Amino acid sequence: MTSETTEKKILDAARKVFIRKGMDGARMQEIADEAGINKSLLHYYFRSKQKLFEAIFQDAFGLLIPELMKIFKEEGPLQNKIDRVVDRYITVIGDNPFLPQFLIGEINRDPDKFVKILQSSGIDPEFLQRKIDEEVEAGNINPIRAADLIPNMIGMVVIPFAVRPLFQTIFFKGNNEEYDVYLNERRRTISAFIKKALVKK
Repeated sequence: MTSETTEKKILDAARKVFIRKGMDGARMQEIADEAGINKSLLHYYFRSKQKLFEAIFQDAFGLLIPELMKIFKEEGPLQNKIDRVVDRYITVIGDNPFLPQFLIGEINRDPDKFVKILQSSGIDPEFLQRKIDEEVEAGNINPIRAADLIPNMIGMVVIPFAVRPLFQTIFFKGNNEEYDVYLNERRRTISAFIKKALVKK
């Protein structure tokens, strides 16, 4: 087994354990057992639970914010970028359903560390606002702050995943398949809702 393969096994195992137990409840021995390796090998790759957790957290966070910046930096109208951000976020969170609870939990547990990770992720609020202002000046959309547009988009994507057990029970009588269809259809629903609010009448 290569070093790269072993590290991936460890990260995959740690992700499962952290989701089940959280940072405080997870144990290195449990992670080693989940990965099918001995504890000394686990410590060879990651010296502490904190180092391992930071690797998992940054990997999870890296699936979201940098992608948003990448899309906003591309050429093209803002409305098309909204479609792409919504589509990408639903795809990523659908493939990694632990992300909303994982990120929210860690933001609350250690907000200072989260801020540092956020700052190193490449997010640039001033750039986002400039791109929005360009569309406003061109007469394409109504004025809006990046501090409103981005949370509106991401919030509409994340909430149905974060509270899935509740919404699935209330609106779909607990039917798992129907809820998956609903989540997929929200790509169009969210994009249409956001763009309708932005477009000048």
